[in-house]
Amino acid sequence: MTLLRRNAWVVLISSCVLVGCAVPAKRSDYTALRSENPRSILIVPAINRSVEVNAADYLLSTVSRPLAEKGYYVFPVHMVRSVLDDDGLSDADLVHANSPKRLGQLFGADAVLYITIEKWHAQYAVFSTAVVVELSYILKSAATEQVLWKNQQKVVYQPQNNNSGLAGLIAAAIVAAITRAAPNYIPLAQQANQQAIYTKGSGLPAGPYNVFYKKDQEDF
Repeated sequence: MTLLRRNAWVVLISSCVLVGCAVPAKRSDYTALRSENPRSILIVPAINRSVEVNAADYLLSTVSRPLAEKGYYVFPVHMVRSVLDDDGLSDADLVHANSPKRLGQLFGADAVLYITIEKWHAQYAVFSTAVVVELSYILKSAATEQVLWKNQQKVVYQPQNNNSGLAGLIAAAIVAAITRAAPNYIPLAQQANQQAIYTKGSGLPAGPYNVFYKKDQEDF
């Protein structure tokens, strides 16, 4: 990264607002999840409905950690992809259409997490660029194929122009152009995952490898 671009990113970061836009939802029903009591979660390749070809790869690099910290065993995503490729399931749409029971048996998993990338793009205007990440999550039982949990999150990164006059407009145009040319989606994906998994009432309760296991039922 050149010095000019690095300095421009500093300006961008210092003058932006990162907005988490959780889709309004009532408190989730955890009856099925507590009944199944999954200990291990298989994260399969995400369906990518955006035009960014690398979105699914970037996303998968952000999901395992929050789930593991929440107290669930998570199968290594690169190993999962390799095994699925060998089994003729290299396409994410085929994986999502496959039986959760079959996938669970293939890896010895208790539950399967399906993620769909609804939006992963930068909306460009002359003086502003909004970077948008929207994700849908569905957790299914590998034993009964029942939906155990689902969530949807949208996060928007919007650089703010607080300067007036011609110089301010020029600076805003430069920042908007840089954001459009090289948007950084990873922090947005990380925030979407955090909101989906940790939000009280709609996230995931602590798993069996977390000290709060079965102690957070008032929150979930």
